[in-house]
Amino acid sequence: MAVVEISVTPLGVGTSVSQYVAGCLQIVRESGIRYQLTPMGTILEGDIGEILALVARMHESPFAAGAPRVSTLIKIDDRRDRTDHTMAGKVEAVQRRL
Repeated sequence: MAVVEISVTPLGVGTSVSQYVAGCLQIVRESGIRYQLTPMGTILEGDIGEILALVARMHESPFAAGAPRVSTLIKIDDRRDRTDHTMAGKVEAVQRRL
């Protein structure tokens, strides 16, 4: 299972980008893929192929809303040797050591 962090930033649209972030998040909600919105991006959890297809749709969303340029940052943690590799599992592993 993959855990992916994505941050999609439209450029050339002013200082407030929340409407573009909301557009991307609507695409995530409709996809059915598990996610967690954070102040600096969105964490996705699931099949890597499905997530990469979703990432492409998220990247295109600001263009469709009029942005002339889009910068997308992606971090992928794809672990296939364990079935408990999840957003919650990663956080719990750290908290157990505190």
